[in-house]
Amino acid sequence: MGFNCGIVGLPNVGKSTIFNAMTAAGAEASNYPFCTINPNIGMVPLRDERIYSIAALVKPERTLPTAVEFVDIAGIVKGASKGEGLGNQFLGNIRSVDMVAHVVRCFEDEQVVHVDGKVDPKGDIDTINTELILADMDSVDKRLERASKLAKSGDKAAAEALPVYQELKRAFDAGRPARSALTRETAGLVKDLNLLTAKPVIYVANVGEDDLSGASEAARAVRETAQAEGAGFVIICGKIESEIAELSEEERAGFLSGLGLSESGLDRLAAAAYRLLGLITFFTAGKKEVRAWTVEEGSKAPAAAGVIHSDFERGFIKAEVIAYDDFLRYGSEAACREKGVLRIEGKEYVVEDGDIMHFRFNV
Repeated sequence: MGFNCGIVGLPNVGKSTIFNAMTAAGAEASNYPFCTINPNIGMVPLRDERIYSIAALVKPERTLPTAVEFVDIAGIVKGASKGEGLGNQFLGNIRSVDMVAHVVRCFEDEQVVHVDGKVDPKGDIDTINTELILADMDSVDKRLERASKLAKSGDKAAAEALPVYQELKRAFDAGRPARSALTRETAGLVKDLNLLTAKPVIYVANVGEDDLSGASEAARAVRETAQAEGAGFVIICGKIESEIAELSEEERAGFLSGLGLSESGLDRLAAAAYRLLGLITFFTAGKKEVRAWTVEEGSKAPAAAGVIHSDFERGFIKAEVIAYDDFLRYGSEAACREKGVLRIEGKEYVVEDGDIMHFRFNV
């Protein structure tokens, strides 16, 4: 299980530049609105140093990290919910992703035009959020009208969902996204609407090379918005990420160190996305391959087995589990077994981040 992340924002905020740096996919990045028409898609391995530490001990034939699919969605403009710019085509692209990375321009550059003529992070955020809310409002209004009629005729499902639609309408009228009005339970009642503003969001402050710490007023405005919404927040410099993408692994570490950074923007975005989506990683390790797998936090062993293959979950018997730290301490599965740190776990075992697992099954 990986996940996909849609990159959104106004035109010319640096979405495609960041996407290019992350994926080396060569998406067009031009100095005019709507240079991205169809969404560009790229798969990016997630950098998790634990998998390489495990591989150094196991020495497998191949090492397979987990990956995130980034979708570069064209710039949204004021009026998109009513068809302005390239309109609902892009709103539909957002519906297909698990979460949203909202890139906000925080850099000054006279060579790159701003769609509204000035750098205004708060205004840019409001423009995007308003269009997404308006699109969701249209969906909820239609469903609210229908649910009201069905509830009066005694439809239990409609009666249960009606208060949720009403709460969503109040949130939209106040300019708040759907995620502010939904709980885990009520979100399930409106899941089929696939609301744009119900998706988790990370605000990405795209800063200049002179503001890598995000100390500027523009970056602070984005951070404050994220904190107020309970959203994620990451600082990225698109220009720097473009340079990092062209370096070898050896050069990369030295380049980051010279900038006073311990990890790239992609690493920070991936980590923030994992936290926001409540995801963890477990590993399988053998001579053929060492591989990372993604599951939701709180998943039990059979569900983790199912990520590898549905037969593993269907015929689950038990899981052999070694904690990552124990594996590094003793150096091999055999040594962990001898030291008594290899555990046999059943169907109720809740997978921990970093577990190294081997599944027994029978179908």
